[in-house]
Amino acid sequence: MKKHLSAFIFSLAIIVASALLGNAFINRHQRSGAIEVTGLGQQNFSSDLVVWEGNFSRENLNIQNAYADLEKDRKAVLEYLVSKGIPETQVIFNAVNTNPMYEQNYSSTGNYIGQTLRGYQLNQSLQIESKDIEKVEQVSREVTELLLQGVKFYSQAPRYYYTQLESLKIEMISKATEDARLRAEKIAENSGATLGKLISANMGIFQITGQNSNEEYSWGGTFNTSSKEKTASITMRLSYSVR
Repeated sequence: MKKHLSAFIFSLAIIVASALLGNAFINRHQRSGAIEVTGLGQQNFSSDLVVWEGNFSRENLNIQNAYADLEKDRKAVLEYLVSKGIPETQVIFNAVNTNPMYEQNYSSTGNYIGQTLRGYQLNQSLQIESKDIEKVEQVSREVTELLLQGVKFYSQAPRYYYTQLESLKIEMISKATEDARLRAEKIAENSGATLGKLISANMGIFQITGQNSNEEYSWGGTFNTSSKEKTASITMRLSYSVR
């Protein structure tokens, strides 16, 4: 009797252990239900800061004369900008760059025989940073009037920035997160499930492009400075559990 009872208990133990091991194996390979979604936050905005740069130069065989001519040009440029309504405090002149100019000499047979100094070129650049975008834009277009005064002035295209970028980025993250959550809720609803807790959240690259432009997004992020009117966008990738 004891022998039969022991055999029965041993068999039952094997069955129970097999069931438990089988269930553990199944659960080990079964993933918890989750939904992964990507939300987009996007907003158009206008730049509130402009940076404009230009430069002028002089050439002369004598470096002192070249510097004197450049100094006259600097005063003429400053007077012109102030007359156009640009505050003198906003005009920042950079250090003068001096470049010696050489002429290459060759013999009648075409052999190189050295070089001769033929003078100096002095160049000075300036930068204006202002919130009065329209005024700076106008000056950048009209500054060629300095050519009539004999000033060789070269103007660069204005660059446009936004000083409230950090606040805008936070707002974009909020919009992208809300967009992703609504997508997740819709997916769960259509699947007959209930959206659970947030498992993870990953932020994408913050992008700034010109409005209505064909600029391509970059993996490292695009930061447009050539357009006054811009579009900011960011993505958020969220993962939710489902029940």
